[in-house]
Amino acid sequence: MSGIPLQPAASAYSHPLLIKHLLHTPLINTPHQEIVYADLNRYDYNTLRRRIGQLASGLAGLGLKSGDTVAVMDWDSHRYLECFFTIPMIGAVLHTVNIRLSPEQILYTINHAEDDFILVHTDFLPILEQIKDRIARSAKFLLLSDQSDSPPDIGLDFAAEYEQLLSSSDEGYEFSDFDENTRATTFYSTGTTGNPKGVYYSHRQLVLHTLGAMSGMGTGGGHGRFHRDDVYMPITPMFHVHAWGIPYVATLMGVKQVYPGRYVPEKLLELIAREKVTFSHCVPTILHMLLSSPAIQGIDLSGWKVIIGGSAMPKALAKRATELGIDVMSGYGLSETCPVLTIAQLDASMLEQGMERQLELRCKAGRALPLVDLRLVDEDMNEVAHDGVTTGEVVVRSPWLTQAYLKDPQTSDALWRGGYLHTGDIGNIDDNGWLKVTDRIKDVIKTGGEWISSLMLEDIVSEHPAVNEVAAIGIPDDKWGERPLVLVVPKPASSDVTEDDLKDLIRQRAQAGAISPWAVPDRVILVDEIDKTSVGKIDKKKLRDKYS
Repeated sequence: MSGIPLQPAASAYSHPLLIKHLLHTPLINTPHQEIVYADLNRYDYNTLRRRIGQLASGLAGLGLKSGDTVAVMDWDSHRYLECFFTIPMIGAVLHTVNIRLSPEQILYTINHAEDDFILVHTDFLPILEQIKDRIARSAKFLLLSDQSDSPPDIGLDFAAEYEQLLSSSDEGYEFSDFDENTRATTFYSTGTTGNPKGVYYSHRQLVLHTLGAMSGMGTGGGHGRFHRDDVYMPITPMFHVHAWGIPYVATLMGVKQVYPGRYVPEKLLELIAREKVTFSHCVPTILHMLLSSPAIQGIDLSGWKVIIGGSAMPKALAKRATELGIDVMSGYGLSETCPVLTIAQLDASMLEQGMERQLELRCKAGRALPLVDLRLVDEDMNEVAHDGVTTGEVVVRSPWLTQAYLKDPQTSDALWRGGYLHTGDIGNIDDNGWLKVTDRIKDVIKTGGEWISSLMLEDIVSEHPAVNEVAAIGIPDDKWGERPLVLVVPKPASSDVTEDDLKDLIRQRAQAGAISPWAVPDRVILVDEIDKTSVGKIDKKKLRDKYS
């Protein structure tokens, strides 16, 4: 079926959805708003635009052309923000390198992405020193530095130093139009098996995600709204799904932005206080790290809004944060979804309910953003009831989902089975549209034919005042197939807590009907630390391998 096509005037501008267009509004409305890099740099949006032009001219002078790929290895900085715009605006592809991967994995991503340029901070030169002779393409290297000292000699011939390149380059680079479906970014998801998978997005997808996320976060009632008077600081690495895409949102809105560099709890808290940060996002382990830091004493965090994503927010963590005046809420998405799909912003009526109910809602994934078609399905792709109880796999469609994995058609087909992107998460949706993710399909524990939610176990144990961190996994059992094992890191001053204490807590909750009696673990193990992935999530694959 076809409708009536548009018949534009000969001189009409079609206005493709390109990243460069996100800069128009802030340059008109808030050109003098600040962008801050730790305690090292401070400039305004006019300067951001000038530096974007200088970087583009400099890179073009070194031979960068449309279709090339540029890798960036940096801390969260103003430079990274400039690269978020400059590189895609040229028509090149920005590869945000996960600097927390192993050197071998980083080498794999550089070769798989076919990087033509590599921008590297001096702190990561030791990584390049290990892999430089095995980089497949003849890439050009640019040095990023926060110091005036000469970098160590690792046998690389640097084409330029970042600031020197900008200072010697013309700001008047002409950014031309091109197809909005041109690839803009590539990064690699941190899977627990095999090599990292390449995920990529077009200009059109990133612009639509920016608009969808901005409308979703900005149209809530009085709770958790991201608006023009906020001060934004990401605490999700810029290499990870474009820092959840929020730097693009913050730039379009023209808000003050603060980039913290390396994540050090004392420095992060100092920046929040000094720059009056009001809006951030991070994974639960980062928030836990901040709330556990001695540097938090005396710092007023009331009015700080924080979206928690990456993994489920334990209710105990949400309670601790709200007691400090932090307005926490969950968000939900994947590397493959650009990433934001839902956010748990409370309505006015919800804010009038008791704290226990509020905490329950804040820890849910929340409601879908505009343009997100979120479904719960069984194994045959049949829709399941939205009654807040019945569970199914979360599958999704929206304009900003990755269309495939880079150079991996077989896995791509599995990702998009049945025409919907399969998240690999299971959950339920209530009659108000609120999603609660109850587990990853691969992390659910099956014992004696009954499914047990590892997230529910973790939530119960985390409420014990002596518990610092917790992870629940399934380990093989000859009789039952699997049995739950709970790993607990006690708080430093709580050495008297025992494994039996924690088992008793779970048993009491089972007797109260909060969880199945089958979920009471045979073993609880007190450990010094729990393994994490490169982006701070609990690495359950590694834990299962270690404790099976």
